[in-house]
Amino acid sequence: MITVEEAKRLAKRTLSARRYQHTMNVKKLAVELAKRNGADEKKAALAALLHDIAKELPKDELLRIVREDAIITNNAAQRPAAVWHGGAAAVLARDRYGVDDPEILSAIACHTTGKAGMGTLDKIIYMADMASYERDYPEAEQLRGDVLADLDRGTIEGLGMSIAWLKQQGKPVDSETLAAYADLRARYYGGNNR
Repeated sequence: MITVEEAKRLAKRTLSARRYQHTMNVKKLAVELAKRNGADEKKAALAALLHDIAKELPKDELLRIVREDAIITNNAAQRPAAVWHGGAAAVLARDRYGVDDPEILSAIACHTTGKAGMGTLDKIIYMADMASYERDYPEAEQLRGDVLADLDRGTIEGLGMSIAWLKQQGKPVDSETLAAYADLRARYYGGNNR
């Protein structure tokens, strides 16, 4: 399996300078969230470094990758194109870089959408991506603080913000995001979904 250092070098040579800086910021926040939540810091670092490894691939190549492995990509080819790179990155992590840890692959695959039943590493990578240190949308700093204080509550907030933004822009909301939001709210608030 690829090491954290090898993944860092891979990201540096594969991604644009802007995307690489984002990836390093995601890694920094992911490791911090892992420390605070008793998760494996090396797994968090590796998932963060590989989460966008397919982001800058041509759209036709992304589609080919997600079609070839519908299981790990959770049928991403049938979903909005904006979510394809997460599933494609998980496939590449497994097939090219030897990542066989299901937690890491899951966190990479669902980092754009979330999913029902998110584990700790899934939430860490989802939120580290959404609230990474270069993010400067108006709510970014508050969201970082909220997720650092309470991973579950911060993830619910992040999923809710994502749904609201997509709706405001008239874009489709992925079914996995809606499922993740409903599931996590039910688990966090005891099933009454307030």
